[in-house]
Amino acid sequence: MDHHTVAAVSIAGSCLDVLGSLYLAYDLLGGQHGPLRLLTRAVTYAVVFGIGYGLGLGPFFGLVSGIATGITLSIELNRVARGLEHYSLPWEALFSAIRAFGVGVGLYGIVGLEFAIVFAIIITAGQVVGYSRGMRPSMAYAASLRPRLTRRQFYGTVVRTFGYFATALICGALVHHVDWSFAIRVGLVTGMVTGVGQTVIPYIEYYADNLPQRWLGAFGIGLILCGFSLQSMQYWLALLDVHLS
Repeated sequence: MDHHTVAAVSIAGSCLDVLGSLYLAYDLLGGQHGPLRLLTRAVTYAVVFGIGYGLGLGPFFGLVSGIATGITLSIELNRVARGLEHYSLPWEALFSAIRAFGVGVGLYGIVGLEFAIVFAIIITAGQVVGYSRGMRPSMAYAASLRPRLTRRQFYGTVVRTFGYFATALICGALVHHVDWSFAIRVGLVTGMVTGVGQTVIPYIEYYADNLPQRWLGAFGIGLILCGFSLQSMQYWLALLDVHLS
């Protein structure tokens, strides 16, 4: 184990401590209408999409794409959950660019910088076109205990699958050769994760707005304990005389 790993673990522990403290301060932060509902959405969507992308395209891709997707989805859905209209197209273009940036960063280590940049630009443009036609994460919004996938959402998932597949082939022809199997994997993984994500959105939205305060407090305590464990790791290594490279 090297010093960089230990430092990364300690930083992760500090982040969990801060996050846990926010959950314990639920009432002070405005209760049900405060930022913790948004934070709950962001964390949940980041985990759901991160695991899906990670299983199909690798842990690093899952991490960065999950974070980018979780943050943008939570902002968009939180607005609709409050009974407001969706964001304007320029804002939606920004959300598209953030998600595309996450995908590009995830692809960088797999296919190189040029491929990642061109891919991100193309899918940003594609998402903006989709937004302009009403294809957005908040369409057919519902918060219920019944996961669902409407016909229009299914259509959007199919289009997204073929879109990512075609984009991978185009980028492969332009800047960096990739075989058909990689392009197919990118398309299928994106499509499957999108379909599953759209299906469970009503379920996640329901619990984001109806979680009991005690559950939030217990979750906050759990995060703080996990953070303490990670932070104390460096001291246990020193106490046990574990060699660091």
